[in-house]
This record gives sequence, structure tokens and C-alpha cells, in this order.
Amino acid sequence: MIAQTVLHQYLGTSAMRRPEHTAIEDPATDGSITYAELDALSNRLRDRLWRWGVRPGDRVGIYLRKSIDSVASVFGILKTGAAYVPVDPGAPVSRNAYILNNCSVKVTLVEDRFANGLAKELAQLGDVPRLLVLDWSAGDRPLASALQREDDPDPAPPSETVIPSPDDLGYILYTSGSTGKPKGVMLSHRNGVSYVDWCSEVFQPRESDRFSSHAPFHFDLSILDIYLPIKHSATLVLIGEEIGKQPQQLAALIAERRISLWYSAPSILSVLAEYGDLAKHDYSALRIVNFAGEVFPVKHLRRLKSLWPHPRYFNLYGPTETNVCTFFEIPPAIPDERTEPYPIGQTCAHLQSVVVDEQGQMVTAGLEGELCISGPGVMQGYWSLPERTATAFLAYGGRNWYKTGDIVVEGADGNFIFVGRRDRMVKKRGYRIELGEIESGLYKHPAIKEAAVIAIQNEGGVRIKAFLSCKEGRPPSIIELKRFCAENLPIYMVPDVFSFQDWLPKTSTDKINYQRLKEME
Repeated sequence: MIAQTVLHQYLGTSAMRRPEHTAIEDPATDGSITYAELDALSNRLRDRLWRWGVRPGDRVGIYLRKSIDSVASVFGILKTGAAYVPVDPGAPVSRNAYILNNCSVKVTLVEDRFANGLAKELAQLGDVPRLLVLDWSAGDRPLASALQREDDPDPAPPSETVIPSPDDLGYILYTSGSTGKPKGVMLSHRNGVSYVDWCSEVFQPRESDRFSSHAPFHFDLSILDIYLPIKHSATLVLIGEEIGKQPQQLAALIAERRISLWYSAPSILSVLAEYGDLAKHDYSALRIVNFAGEVFPVKHLRRLKSLWPHPRYFNLYGPTETNVCTFFEIPPAIPDERTEPYPIGQTCAHLQSVVVDEQGQMVTAGLEGELCISGPGVMQGYWSLPERTATAFLAYGGRNWYKTGDIVVEGADGNFIFVGRRDRMVKKRGYRIELGEIESGLYKHPAIKEAAVIAIQNEGGVRIKAFLSCKEGRPPSIIELKRFCAENLPIYMVPDVFSFQDWLPKTSTDKINYQRLKEME
């Protein structure tokens, strides 16, 4: 019987195969690290975590900016047999403290700028886990400096790399929750490896490839970004948050760093096509452009393909619970008369799919239904939410199927066409957002009596509008509301538009009438 690979074995194999090859480049610091160096740094973290009592099955938090050190942290944690839990450095500290407390992390790696605030928030929630504080002012290798600081008084002896079962937990990605609290999606080594293996078959990576890492590490797009290049001994080029917002700088970086495989949300590519001055640069190295997370308007996709005509383009679709579960390769030429978005495609080879009606019965091709997915890429469940996990699956045909909540139609060619959502979840710039979590955040404002949030879809993407009724007195200003939201919600959840109403429309059962709000819009 051949032992199945677990995620951190990719690094060990590449470190033996190409020890001196550049594993990661960080244009923000002009730093880089070889495979041998990355393996050694992650081993040092493994030893320190083991010294502090981290054992297989534990959870370790990552509260760091995207960097060489955050990638090393991922592998160091996995080498102990523990699971990593990345949080968004741009989110409110209170939200991140909730996440780390919710899954009972044993240790958290945290930047010094967040450390005090995180410790205070965690103390209010209960026990404070051990913190390994990284100081970015200490030089270009803050993780190595932090480990040396801990080793000086208390050396960490070498430990063995743990090779867990493929079904053991590898990482937990927290997504927006309809109850107002984020929920943790539990993903095993088998889940991650099955997806990475599928990517290998479809995209045929080469050792000479240079992959982009545009997505933050708490976002499921990062699984392809991190593990696929490491598996194939290629180079990962980190794209920082700031340059990711500057189309002309980002366009130049893609060309200068000779990126060959790109992966991001369509909104980033749309902005690049419109404002990146792409015609000024040489993109001959670019051979694959992947996009996921939201609908790519055809007019923007057509323009991008006119500027980047030679790469292959793939529309990748799937929720965090399955990572990518369907895919569609965009044809070389997009007809001028086409206005409809392209399909989300056919089911990935390592998964199976069914489309069911509201009663859970399979529908025939051509009829609308909910897409359900089964197979080795599907999550284990939601952390500490057994009832929510149970309702997320459908028992059908002798197996459990994850209910994506997406309504699709299977076309005559076997490709799925996305129709819409069954619930109040939307995607904006690739992020999954439960509108209920935004409403919960707004209700924390002392002046808000009622809050209702809707999503507005147009060619520019998704805009979020909040309808508010206030208690007696002067309503808060828009600036005050924006500031309040930024303190209580991740930036991507802050509403784009606020509308004050004397009262919000209700249904006959005295619930918010969202359909009426959409009609008002």
C-alpha cells in the first residue's frame, strides 16, 4: 500500500530535489528564500512549537502579513501535525480574537503591531494562548529573529516532522457566517492534496514556472497559490495587499517578475485591463490565467484577452467547503455578440456532482437546481458546529453531498451555468459575504434601530447597500458609519451605500421584506 502524501511533504521533496532553487520571492522587500532555507526555517518553527507543547491535532494561529515568514509558518505548523488557522490582518482585532478563541489555538504567531490588542481581546474571551511575536522592524527575517530570541534562554531541541493521516485536519479557513459570527471550515490534508493533484493534472506546472500569490492566506484561493508551486519545485511570487490595489504597479510587477501562472478574482483582472496600461509591458512568460470567486463580466474578459491574447484562461468555481469543484476553459476568441458570462463548467475529475430540487431529488439537465458536491475535496465540517454541519449535507444515493447553495442549470454540453444563490450569501472581489453578518455588525451601533442589507449586481461587480432606521435623535453621519463598520467588520464587508429610512418594510410575519427593498432600489 502506497502512503498518501500530506501537504508539508511537498516542501521536503522539493528541498531535496532543488535545494538551491528560489522557492519564494517577496517583491515588497526584494527578499527571496531557497527551498533548502525554507525547509530549515520551517523546521526551526516546528521545533519551537513542539517545545511549547504543540502536538498533532492542535491548532496554531497565523496573524501575519503575507511574507516569506508566513509561508514558512504554514509549513512549520503542519510539520508538528497541528492545523494552521490564518486570520485577516486587515480585519478588526476583535473578529480575529473570536476566531482564534473559537478554535482554541495553542499558539499564535502574531505581528508586533497586533500583539497587545490581540492579547487584550483574548483575555476578555478567556485564556490567552502563547504568542510568538514577530517584529518587522528587526530586519527582513522577523521569524528567524523571534525564534532566536526564544532559543537564547530556552533552546528548542530538534524534533521529528510528524506525518499525520491524510484525514487529519490540515487547516481551518473561517468564512462569513449568517449568525453574525464567522464559521470555521475544517479541511484535511486529503482535501488539500486531492485539489492540488487535480491542479497538477489540468495546469501541468513546470519547475521553471513562476506563480502569483495574490490572494490572502485566509482565503481559499491561497491553497493553489502556496502548494502547487511548492509541489513542483517552482517559484512563488508574493503579491502584497498594497501593490494589489495599484493596477499600473501590479501590471509592471507581473511583467518584471515573469509571472507564468496567475490566479485572482475577476475584479482584479478587470481593473488591470482597464487601468494597467498592459500594452506597455512584455507578458510573454504568462501562460495560464485563472480566475475565481465571482462572475467575470464578458466585456471585461474580452478586453483582457485582447491585451493578453496568448495565455489559456480558466474559470474556476467552488465554495471554501470544496475549494474548486467545477472549471471551464474560456475559448480563444470571444464573439463580439456574446454578453452572457461563461459557464462555471464541468465537475473536476476528483469530485462528483448532482443537481437537486428543493426536495433533494435529482433534476434533469436543463432544469434549475442546487449544485451538490461529493468527493475527497469536500470539507470535514464546520468547527464546533455539528448542527450546522449536518444541515450542510444532503444524503443521496448512499453518500453525503455538500449543498453549495448555488442554483445552476446543466447545459446540453454538460457545462453548468450559474443562475444565482439560494441564501443571502454573495461574493464581492472573491470574498464570501453573509449579508447577515454585516447586519449584525451594524446593530452594534447605539443609534441603529433596524438594519437590512442587500447586494446589487451590475457590470462593475457587486455593491452592498445598507438600509437603516435610527432611534430618536440625529442619525450618524456616513463618515461615522464607515469608520464604525471598519472597526467591527473586515474592510470588504463595509457597505458601499447607506440609505436612511423612517422604517423598514415588513412582511406579513413582521420580518424584513428584502424583496421590497430590492424593488425600492
